[in-house]
Amino acid sequence: MRIGNNNIVSNGYKVIVVDDEPGIIDSLSIFLRRSGYEFTGVTNPLEAIERVKNEHFDLMILDFIMTPIHGDQVVEEIRKFNKELYILLLTGHKDLAPPLETIKRLDIQGYCEKSDKFDQLLLLIESGIKAISQMNLIKQINEELKDTYERLEKSYMESIQTLRYTVEAKDVYTRGHSDRVSEYAVLIGQKLGLSEEDLKNLRIGGLFHDIGKIGVPDSILLKPGKLTDNEYSEIKNHPTIGAHILSSASIFEPLLPIVKHHHERYDGNGYPSKLAGENIPYLARITAVADTFDAMTSKRVYRNELDLDFVKTEMERCKGTQFDPQITDAFLDILNNNYDKIQEIREKYV
Repeated sequence: MRIGNNNIVSNGYKVIVVDDEPGIIDSLSIFLRRSGYEFTGVTNPLEAIERVKNEHFDLMILDFIMTPIHGDQVVEEIRKFNKELYILLLTGHKDLAPPLETIKRLDIQGYCEKSDKFDQLLLLIESGIKAISQMNLIKQINEELKDTYERLEKSYMESIQTLRYTVEAKDVYTRGHSDRVSEYAVLIGQKLGLSEEDLKNLRIGGLFHDIGKIGVPDSILLKPGKLTDNEYSEIKNHPTIGAHILSSASIFEPLLPIVKHHHERYDGNGYPSKLAGENIPYLARITAVADTFDAMTSKRVYRNELDLDFVKTEMERCKGTQFDPQITDAFLDILNNNYDKIQEIREKYV
């Protein structure tokens, strides 16, 4: 609230009135200013469109029959760039009002007949202002919640990143592995035409897919020789451990299928759940291909990196058994025709 001229208390709401009759503009100017509204009057409907485009108004009161264009045409233009403006339509006679379908289509919130008395119009305006006030409050709450959520997400991401770096610090040979898997997975997702949301989940899921290795003893992770059956069983627990770590925060829920199931096999002989075919979450199937490719083309404590031609042959051979055939074909196409992108990623995360 603020005090305006003549000690009238302004309620802070801005109203624009559009009518090609100056007398109507003058009458509504006195009426609305006395009621505390910040008033703007326009007699040219084309000018009104430009004013709304360049200034903020909370509510518009609009005559229907005008020249050079009618009120519904004004609204048609305004709705192309402003979906939120609250609009009340004035008609000289109810028989001249636009069809109900037009009012609904253009999201005109109400209309009333012109009158020397403004009681009905005032009720519509007050009702509109209450609705506007509620919408503003909801927008404010949503912005505050969004800000809180983003800060919470950032905090969780930083915490999990610290864990990820701890895992990679254990083993020099795995350093950069999760970054490469993340980017390879996104390349495959783009090749398959996935949505931005899926690409985001692939990117973050790839970064955290091995987070569960924080729970695997160093003696097993760093063992240079062949693992015993018991040691291999310990390694196979890392997807479940990782999913458990991330499940403590709801923001990571979309990543859980990737983290938990990136070691499932298409033939059902993977772990931890022995899922098969399309029962394996789709993003996990993509990450599995990216993960295996990076494992084969990276130096490990027990072997050197494998030759690229050998890797491609192995991936072709494992289609339908270890890997989803469609996803494998998409990645092989990248390897055969866009290998420069793979090289860029490998050089970036040496």
